[in-house]
Amino acid sequence: MGRTQTEDHDTAGPRLVGGPVLSAPGPPDGASPGVPYDTEHIALPPGTEDASAVDRDVAGAVGRVLEHVLADRVTRARDVHPLFGDDLAGRVAHFTRAGGKRTRSRFVWWALRACGGGGAVPVAAALRIGAALELVQTCALVHDDVMDGSALRRGRPALHVDVAGQYAEAAPGGRAGHLGGGAAILAGDLALAWADDLLAETPLERRSERTVRRLWSDMRTEMVAGQYLDLHGQATGSRSLPRALRAARLKSALYSVERPIALGAALAGADDGTTAALCAAGRCVGTAFQLRDDLSDVFGDPRTTGKPAGGDISEGKPTCLVALAHARAEAAGDRRSLRVLDRSLGHGALTEEGLEEVREVLTNTGARRTVEAMIDRLVAQGLRHVDGALLDPHGGERLRLLLASAAGEGPPREAPPCGSRPRPVRAAGGEGAGR
Repeated sequence: MGRTQTEDHDTAGPRLVGGPVLSAPGPPDGASPGVPYDTEHIALPPGTEDASAVDRDVAGAVGRVLEHVLADRVTRARDVHPLFGDDLAGRVAHFTRAGGKRTRSRFVWWALRACGGGGAVPVAAALRIGAALELVQTCALVHDDVMDGSALRRGRPALHVDVAGQYAEAAPGGRAGHLGGGAAILAGDLALAWADDLLAETPLERRSERTVRRLWSDMRTEMVAGQYLDLHGQATGSRSLPRALRAARLKSALYSVERPIALGAALAGADDGTTAALCAAGRCVGTAFQLRDDLSDVFGDPRTTGKPAGGDISEGKPTCLVALAHARAEAAGDRRSLRVLDRSLGHGALTEEGLEEVREVLTNTGARRTVEAMIDRLVAQGLRHVDGALLDPHGGERLRLLLASAAGEGPPREAPPCGSRPRPVRAAGGEGAGR
């Protein structure tokens, strides 16, 4: 059935084409007149917030959900065993609370709002799914630090290092390190279990439940696939640019940007055209996000990144940046650059002098400049996808700003399109105001 532009006089603001349909014909026997039958019996979690209030501080609203959930989970873990509750559950909770900008949560929220969502059930679900994504991020980072042997995370000892340090005297002879690594694997598992529990306990409208659960399932599988491609590339010394791009899209683009946006759109009941446009935007910007991360690892300030510079080089990660530099050095017969890359990639910690040599190669081969241009093109293309969709003016603009800033310090510079120009996407129902 086609959708028409309507305005609901509630706290959610105007709902335009592509927003949720909060009623349906033919309610089942016993449904209250005028009440959407897919929401009337849903019990909302305590403390559910008004959409306009969340708009003012998305990260804070998600943080309040996390506080409630984590306090409950840690208490229950301590009931199982105090040592487990303090050593493992407590660390998972602390790590998650100390998270970064809540970017994934904000993508869920602003996709919901851009698609016109603002009812009580979608708002509560968006906040809880945002909190669940923060727990998935905890899982990914804690496991990543173990696999990469990283000692620092966010300027503090990584979880496995912290546990090993706590038990350095009680478990000598390398046993503390073994304990730390094993504890971190279990901590990541626990964070993922809590994330799944949180999603399973989240009230969802019938129209979106199947889509949300499928997106969640796909996202977890894609994240693991991307991590495995990353590990495989490190072990085999892969320098394939297409494979590096594929790993970047799986490891970061999908779970950091595209899937959170898709989840928000699903909660809002967005139509297929609008969802496709927003997911295409998320795919472009998510890839740019990972490319920016690759650049920051080598050229960024450790005081900002929270970890030593050059970790990807020391670990031999198959990044697009390195793949480009290697391909260009080979094509130019630049043996010196190839020697620098061959002796630096995957051979342990670099000295500052060694890292500076790698930086020179990445700059002189043009790899750094090319990656920066790729970022600009990808972000510009992503924003064109957003501009082609008919969205709620307020939510759409906030989503656009978030996408523009996700891969850098601010909106992208003007850049030519990356590939063919996307066709404008319009939601079903005809013309209307908005982007």
